[in-house]
Amino acid sequence: MRVVCVARDGTHRFSKQPVPAITLLGGLGVEGDAHAGVTVKHRSRVARDPTVPNLRQLHLIHAELFDELAEAGFSVAPAEMGENVTTRGIDLLALPTGARLRLGPTALVEVTGLRNPCHQIDAFQPGLMKAVLGRAADGSLIRKSGVMAVVLEGGIVAPGDAVTVEWQPAVFHPLAPV
Repeated sequence: MRVVCVARDGTHRFSKQPVPAITLLGGLGVEGDAHAGVTVKHRSRVARDPTVPNLRQLHLIHAELFDELAEAGFSVAPAEMGENVTTRGIDLLALPTGARLRLGPTALVEVTGLRNPCHQIDAFQPGLMKAVLGRAADGSLIRKSGVMAVVLEGGIVAPGDAVTVEWQPAVFHPLAPV
């Protein structure tokens, strides 16, 4: 389980810019990223209530999603779907709410929920929204476009760093959109 790519962007754009390393700041998110902060920074959520805690300080996507999308005819590279950290070898979508991940030697993040994909995905590549959504056997919606987290302990994260599940709650609470 490792980090494949890290990215940030100081403005609110769909894709982020890959960089050699990012600095995670405890309680804030990615240094220099438009979504860093104690309170919500996503524009649509700020419009509703700017005082809500920021449960979306860090966006993680599994690189295996890009492999799946390539098989469906899409070409998506790390950071293009707006994630800060692209991982490989860890099933992010199977984690429970509250799971803690160690990224590199010092950074610790807590998974808060699923990314809820928006219309910008289809603006990026037509048909991509449908490709990142699926249906379970019971008909429930499966959101594949990654997980959101808050930063508990800061640190520098770079491609090649290990990703380890440091802790999971005793009671499994499935991820829900945040």
